[in-house]
Amino acid sequence: MSRPLEGIKVVEVSMWVFVPAAGAVLADMGADVIKIEPHAGDPVRGLTQAGIKPGTGGLTFMYEIWNRGKRSVTLDLGAEGAIDVLHRLLEDADVFLTSLLPAARRKLKIDVDDLCSRHPRLIYACGSGQGAHGPDAEKGGYDSISYWARTGIASAVTPDDLPYPLAMPGGAFGDSASGAILAGGIAAAIAQRERTGKVSVVETALLNTGMWQMQPAISACNLVGIDEMPKLDRFAMPNPLVSTYRTADDRFLSLCMLQGQRYWPGLCKAVGREDLITDPRFDTDANRAQNLRECVSTLEEVFATKTLAEWKPILLTQPGQWDVVQKAGELANDEAALANRFIQDVDYGDGRSIKMVGTPMQFDRKALDAYPAPGLGEHNAEVLGQHGYSEEDIVNLQISGAVF
Repeated sequence: MSRPLEGIKVVEVSMWVFVPAAGAVLADMGADVIKIEPHAGDPVRGLTQAGIKPGTGGLTFMYEIWNRGKRSVTLDLGAEGAIDVLHRLLEDADVFLTSLLPAARRKLKIDVDDLCSRHPRLIYACGSGQGAHGPDAEKGGYDSISYWARTGIASAVTPDDLPYPLAMPGGAFGDSASGAILAGGIAAAIAQRERTGKVSVVETALLNTGMWQMQPAISACNLVGIDEMPKLDRFAMPNPLVSTYRTADDRFLSLCMLQGQRYWPGLCKAVGREDLITDPRFDTDANRAQNLRECVSTLEEVFATKTLAEWKPILLTQPGQWDVVQKAGELANDEAALANRFIQDVDYGDGRSIKMVGTPMQFDRKALDAYPAPGLGEHNAEVLGQHGYSEEDIVNLQISGAVF
């Protein structure tokens, strides 16, 4: 399958996850992404995540999934001659992608004006914590603070009776979403340049991504003059068919039948409680709302009588919307995920493989293939040779410390 960004070249100087995730999306879409790493490598190569140590199973999964399909060149941008190498790589590049803070970019002379004045067709793209303007423009950020804490997400999902705000459900939770948005902006900038000739600077901030996702609450709170929307619980919705119910084996079913009156009879019939259809407490939307706790309690008793495996075929006999509250490890066997290649087995060709989630966009109704991430400096000779450096030149760069 032809990928939409084949022929596009991206030079990436970034670390951790946010901006590398954008590079991974661009690589999946066919771009040639050259990742510039310091001699020690991107720090995420050595990251222990959720107790899983680097190298487990022959792979450091947090590096692999966010750097898939790229080529790695080790270049010490502070060493003599290294910036000249970077400029050589940028001569025919379409995009420069970075996560470095403004002060570091200025020091290395790789800020917007430094690069774009010399490479006028270059799209400059960067990710930040809090944006390019205002008092926090020079400040770093991570998704746990700039995205999760500052945007109101942590407060919104934390029940009032907990002593501390809930943490993110996993590492890079906000980074991955922000990276995908940044990649989308870059793709739009490429289209604009090809269509009009205008070259753009593209930026995405973790704070902005989180605010985008919290937009309904932010708008509503300011509309009525409050600090926070009421916390949602099982009784926040007046419809008992929009709730979660525990099964006999301590699994959960999530119902989202917003048109309660339409689906109530079918559900009652499917679960073997046709008597509830005409029960005066529950026979209309208004009556179910008025007797909400009693209705929820009745459905709790019903769903507690069978296991998840038993309920699945039963619920398939009625038209209302529902699904299983799954655990992360179960997604590798999710039938829809497998059928659509939302999850892929990426083979490294040496006995190692890892499951990666496909980039969440498809073209011509086909998933974009994910490819292995590179070893540290794996493509030094290949990339430098393609850009006119002889073997002697590369040796001299290694002697100077510019290339490892």
